[in-house]
Amino acid sequence: MDRNQAIGFGLIAVLLLAYSFFFSGTNEEANTPAFDQTAKVEQVQTGPAPVAEDDSLAQVRRAAALGTFSAAATGEASTTTLENQNMVVTFNSKGGQVEEVVLKNYKDYRGNTLVLFDRESSQTDVQFTTNDGKNIRLSDLYFTPSEAQTVTVGEVPAQTITYRADLGNGQTIDQIYTLFDNSFQVGYKLDFKGLDNQISGDNVTMTWNDNLKQLEKDITQNRAKSTINYYTADESFDYLSISEGTETETITEPMKWVANKQNFFTAGIIAANTFSGAKLEAVTNPADTSIVKTLNSQILIPTADLLSGKGEFTYYFGPNDYKILKHMGNEFNKNLDLGWGIFSWVNKWIIIPAFDFLENYIGNYGIIIILLVLYIKLILFPLTYKSFLSMAKMKVLKPEIDAIKERNDGDMQKTQMETMKLYGEMGVNPLSGCIPMLLQIPILFAMFNFFPNSIELRQEAFLWADDLSTYDVFARLPFTIPFYGDHVSMFTLLMTASTILYTWSNNQMNTMQGPMKMYTYLMPIIFMFVLNSFPAGLSFYYFVSNMVTFGQQALIRKFVDEGKIRAKLEENRDKRKEKKKSGGPSFTERMQEAMRAAADKEQQRKNNPKLKK
Repeated sequence: MDRNQAIGFGLIAVLLLAYSFFFSGTNEEANTPAFDQTAKVEQVQTGPAPVAEDDSLAQVRRAAALGTFSAAATGEASTTTLENQNMVVTFNSKGGQVEEVVLKNYKDYRGNTLVLFDRESSQTDVQFTTNDGKNIRLSDLYFTPSEAQTVTVGEVPAQTITYRADLGNGQTIDQIYTLFDNSFQVGYKLDFKGLDNQISGDNVTMTWNDNLKQLEKDITQNRAKSTINYYTADESFDYLSISEGTETETITEPMKWVANKQNFFTAGIIAANTFSGAKLEAVTNPADTSIVKTLNSQILIPTADLLSGKGEFTYYFGPNDYKILKHMGNEFNKNLDLGWGIFSWVNKWIIIPAFDFLENYIGNYGIIIILLVLYIKLILFPLTYKSFLSMAKMKVLKPEIDAIKERNDGDMQKTQMETMKLYGEMGVNPLSGCIPMLLQIPILFAMFNFFPNSIELRQEAFLWADDLSTYDVFARLPFTIPFYGDHVSMFTLLMTASTILYTWSNNQMNTMQGPMKMYTYLMPIIFMFVLNSFPAGLSFYYFVSNMVTFGQQALIRKFVDEGKIRAKLEENRDKRKEKKKSGGPSFTERMQEAMRAAADKEQQRKNNPKLKK
C-alpha cells in the first residue's frame, strides 16, 4: 500500500466514525415509529371483530344487490384451459367466460405467439334483469368448473367443460364449452334451469367489448380492414363502415352471427337459432397507436331459448382462411373480403383453387405468384392474341389515318367520320381490341381483393420483402411524401417501370395522338403512388404479369405478318365495293353518310354565320 492509498483509507475511517457518533440517535428515533406503525398494522389485521363485520356487510350488500343469485356471489376465481392442435382457450370461473384465446400456429408482427383474445383487451359478459328489478351480470357470479371430458360430437373428437352456478332450490346456470379437434370453433351453450319466474323481459343481453390489438405491421391497413360484420336471419350480410371516429348501428331484426373482423383474423359468435337484434359500435382514434380500433357489441339473446335449453352458439376464433370459413355455414366466409359480384366469383373459382393447388407442392410464395401469373396468362391468351391482332390492323392503317388527320387540319369531327369510314371499308372493328381487354378486367380487379386478404402470404418472405401481405421497404425515407409515404417499395417501382414500358410498346401499334397518349403514361405514375403501401405480393404479381405479356407479344409477332394483314384488309375493301355495287350501301354506311352530311352542314353554318339552319 502506497502513501496516497493509506491517507485515503484513513479519511474514510474517520468519516465513518464521525457519522456513527453524530447520527446514531437519529437512527433510533427513525426506527421506533416504523416499529410502532408495524405493530398497529398487525393489531388491525389480527383483530377478529372488524373483519367479521366487514364480511357481514359485504354479504348483506351482495344479497341485496343480487337477490336470488347471491348464492353464487362468493367464491374463488380460477382458470382452466382446453387445447387442441390450433389454439389454447382459457376460461375463468368468475363469470364462467372465455378469458384468453391463443392461436398456436400464428405470430403477431413482433414475432410473439398470437393472442387473439385476452382479459386485458377483450371482455364478454351476459346480463339480464330479474322480476324484482335487479340487474344481474354473469361476471358478478362465481361458477364451479367440472372436469374436462373427452367426447365425440358428430364423429368429431372434442373436449368439453361445464361451468355451473348453483343458486339453490334446483336453480342453476350452466355454461358448457366444447373445443373441437383440429378446429377454430368453440361450442357454447348457456342454459338457465328453474329460472322461469326469475328472469324479466324477452331478451338477455350479451356484451362484447374488444379493444383490438395491433397484429400487423401496418396499423393504417390494420384499421382499414377492421370492423364488425353481421349476418341477419334473412340472409343479408352487412358491416359497420370503415371510418375515423365513431360508427354505430342498431339492428332490430333476427340475426345469425356477429363477428369482430381484422385483416387476417376474426373472433365471432354464431347462433344455432337466432339473436333478436344488436347494437354495434366501432370507435377509431387515430391518435392512439396502442389500439387499432374499439369494437363494442350488445347482442340480444331470446330469453325463451335460454330457459328451454336451446341457447346454443358457436364461437369462432381463427384465421380468415377461405378453406376454413366456407365450412362454417351461414355465409360466415364473407368475413374474408374477396370483392363483390363477379370479382368474388373469380377469386373463389379461379384464383384460390389454383393458389391452393400450387401451395401443396411449392413452399416459396414468390414462385407460387410467378406460376399463378403463368396460369392466368394461359387462360387469357386467346383474348390477348385477339387484342394484339386488332392493334396490328390499326397499325397497318396508320398511314391512311395520318393522311386523314393532315387533310382535315384539326377538324376532329370530320377526322372521326372519315376514320370510321376507312374502318368500315377495310372491315376493321375498332372495338375488337377493347373487348378482350374488358373481359380481363374481372381478373385484374379480383387480384386487388385477393392479395391484401390472403393469409397464406402473411409473414412470408421473398427476396427483399419480409412479408408479402404488406408493402416491402427497400429504403426508408427521412421524410414523408404526400400520398406516397415514407418508404420506397421496390416491387412497386418495378411494376411502374414495366407498365410504362408496356404502354410505350402498345403506343407503337395504335393511332392514339395528343393528350390521350400522354395520359397513358401518367396512369402508371398515379398507380405508383396508390400502390406504394399495398401488399408486395400484389405489386410483384403485376410486375411479373407485365413481363410475361412482353414475352407473349414477342411470340405473337413471329406469327403475325403485317403484309398478310394488309393484303387481307385490301381484299375486304374490294369485297365491300362489289357488294355495294350489287346491293347498295349498308345501314351502317347510310348512317355514316348522314352523319357526314350533318357535319358538312354544321361546318358551312360556322363559316357563314348568316346562314340559317
